[in-house]
Amino acid sequence: MTKDQLHAACLALPGAHMDVQWGDDHVYKVAGKMFCATDSAYSNLSFKATDIAFEALTESGRGRPAPYMARAKWVMLDDLAAQDTAEVADWVRTAHELVAAKLTKKQRSEIGL
Repeated sequence: MTKDQLHAACLALPGAHMDVQWGDDHVYKVAGKMFCATDSAYSNLSFKATDIAFEALTESGRGRPAPYMARAKWVMLDDLAAQDTAEVADWVRTAHELVAAKLTKKQRSEIGL
């Protein structure tokens, strides 16, 4: 997956926006809450995962527990360019859904969910 493909996939999700944080990391959020993040070179990707996806990705070696966020079931992919575009887009969509599901009804309504 390329930088442009990831950026487009993230911003196509309802209410999604990107902030630059922690120096130069690109953090994608919905209603101010992170659902995925990457470095400025888009060489890696961290995202919120379901319990099953977290176990499958980390146990298979395709991903690893994300630094500082593993306890919240975040996965890090070290080589974004080597990943399948459709598969990553699906993981990002799921990450967005997991985070958006915890928003208040008012917040969800404001972003069209």
